[in-house]
Amino acid sequence: MRHTTSTIPRAAVRGSSLGVIFMALFGTLWAGIGIGGLQGWGSTWLIITAVIVGLLLLSGGISLLVASKQLSQPADSITRRWRRVWMWFGIIFTIEGAAIGAASAICTAANHFNLLFPVMAIIVGVHFIPLAPLFRIKAHYVTGTLLTLLAIVTLLFVPEHAMIGGHPVITWWLVVGFGSSLILWSTGLQIWLVGKRWVAASLINKEQ
Repeated sequence: MRHTTSTIPRAAVRGSSLGVIFMALFGTLWAGIGIGGLQGWGSTWLIITAVIVGLLLLSGGISLLVASKQLSQPADSITRRWRRVWMWFGIIFTIEGAAIGAASAICTAANHFNLLFPVMAIIVGVHFIPLAPLFRIKAHYVTGTLLTLLAIVTLLFVPEHAMIGGHPVITWWLVVGFGSSLILWSTGLQIWLVGKRWVAASLINKEQ
């Protein structure tokens, strides 16, 4: 987002904190999909690791939310803008959910359920593109592009199934699941770092 350090409103930091929380939760869900692709092989430590990473990022998002209370209330014009932002976010999120629901129904009806998660990654990736200008976070362009490319490359060049150590795995779930989780967690970390800088800069300016 583009803000000067002296005019960062509470709403902007709160928006960042919610972004971090979303990345933490959905990144962990994608890790769960990757673990599911292993079909029970070596999944215990991966589950523990995914939960720990998700909780750490979640705590970062919550800490930003708490820290935002120290910032000044936004002006009416900024408040109205953020209301519009969250309205459009709700619309985009609803369209994304409907598209995923339709993809699930189609893949299940066509008896190609393993195709669902790569298709879902494409849908999630595309939904980040309008979020970039909406929240003024250029990193969302990168996130959306990476998610979409990951899914397309997986479908084109990765076999649906494979054997690892004599154990059958669903490779599509494995690659897309873990790849998407890393992309989302990395995005969440970046947003958290930006939010931390905003809070620190705002508090310094407030003391001057």
